[in-house]
Amino acid sequence: MPTTTRNGVSLYYECEGDGETVAFIDDLGYGAWQWGWQYDALAGPFETLVWDLRGTGQSDTPEGPYDVAQLAADLEAVLSDAGARTAHLVGCGLGGMVALEHARRYGRAKTLTLLGTSSGGPDADLPAEPRTSMFAPPDDERALRSSLEPVFSADFRESHPEALDRIAEWRADDDAERAGWEAQERAFATYEHEGPLYETTLPTLVVHGAEDRVVPPSNAEALAEGLPKAELEIAPDAGHLVGIEYSAAVNDRLLGFLEEHGDVDL
Repeated sequence: MPTTTRNGVSLYYECEGDGETVAFIDDLGYGAWQWGWQYDALAGPFETLVWDLRGTGQSDTPEGPYDVAQLAADLEAVLSDAGARTAHLVGCGLGGMVALEHARRYGRAKTLTLLGTSSGGPDADLPAEPRTSMFAPPDDERALRSSLEPVFSADFRESHPEALDRIAEWRADDDAERAGWEAQERAFATYEHEGPLYETTLPTLVVHGAEDRVVPPSNAEALAEGLPKAELEIAPDAGHLVGIEYSAAVNDRLLGFLEEHGDVDL
């Protein structure tokens, strides 16, 4: 089980497959379970990499609060340790913020895929209440399940109760506990992309659920307008975790995007 250490903080990651690296970056408090719908679909033509943010899972939980620049530096350490000369970054929520910040600070990213993401700042529509309702203690299965309400659409919750049961089980094993969650939440709440978005010229795929309550769709529209090489996809009827609700469509779109901008023949 590979780990790397940055400034005394141990960071856990896993890799599978060959080819160019696609690095997945977790949302606020969530473990790598959230990428289960994409990880296997891409492993093979790509090397897929998942890792636990500081405060989550098998990575250390140093005292917080954290900030997005710190998490981006952690990602850079993981990619360097994994031997990824370049990487396609795929992030959701907080993970999308980390991807944006990494692209701004480092030269390793080749493309960005941003799901349910905001560039932050005082003008962003990021209501606190749906976000704070995302946390649940890992040892409380009922709370873990009920805290999924803000991140999935009502239709998905009603149609896929068995999926919610499985996710609650995975969260019990992989998600952040209270201290790590609060430290990460501070990073989310205080993030503001420095400088104009147009300076980030990487090919970017912006994917968002039309019913995202955690990061409302206006944030996706701002990203698509500000990033010069952005493509916007809005999934109707989907909530915040659009990569799960629309997994087949997101995987098809992501594979096509990576084929277009990567060195792979699918």
